[in-house]
Amino acid sequence: MKVMIAGAGSVGMAIGEDLAAKGYDVIVMEREPGVAEKLAGKTSVELVVGDACEVTSLQNAGAGEVDVMVAATGDDEDNLVISLLAKQEFAVPRVVARVNNTKNHWLFNESWGVDVSVSTPQQLTALVEEAVSVGSLVRLLQFEHGNANLVEVTLASNSPGIGKSISEIGFPREASIVAIIREEHVVVPNPDSILLGGDEVVVLVTEDAEGQIRLLLCGDAS
Repeated sequence: MKVMIAGAGSVGMAIGEDLAAKGYDVIVMEREPGVAEKLAGKTSVELVVGDACEVTSLQNAGAGEVDVMVAATGDDEDNLVISLLAKQEFAVPRVVARVNNTKNHWLFNESWGVDVSVSTPQQLTALVEEAVSVGSLVRLLQFEHGNANLVEVTLASNSPGIGKSISEIGFPREASIVAIIREEHVVVPNPDSILLGGDEVVVLVTEDAEGQIRLLLCGDAS
């Protein structure tokens, strides 16, 4: 698989080197020649000097041959332009974009060519919430396609789901338990699995059904 990463900053290079170590064919584009020159002798990934916001530069770098484009610059406007060009001009199958400012997250969607958007601040917030929240629904990951989210609920002692099997709880069709974390072990769920107090229940659910999940596992639909 061939991956092109736009932006040779700390994020872009970390992704590139990690993917290269796993056997992927990686190209990192960097607009500033000086930055690329400093990195040239310190990395095993292929570095290309060029502006990923320009069609010609992308074409010269081989954007038409990549399977995944990662827009990883520190500028949200650039990442949107890169994503749009990758999808519309080069029909890249998978476009992943970095969101630097959470206020811009709503822009990173299919209309801008983005298949998956990644917001580090939002992810860190979710991890903090997941670590301290008991009895609340915490959104861990948002998927652009299908309007689905990965959410987690740590069952409080008064959860209406405690002592019931998954089949008895009656989850909506738009939701599915994908894992139960119990005493640091992962339990693969099945319809007969009984939920216990303190269980961390990970659910894949559409936004429209999140309220039902809150009601079933937290006792609160708000």
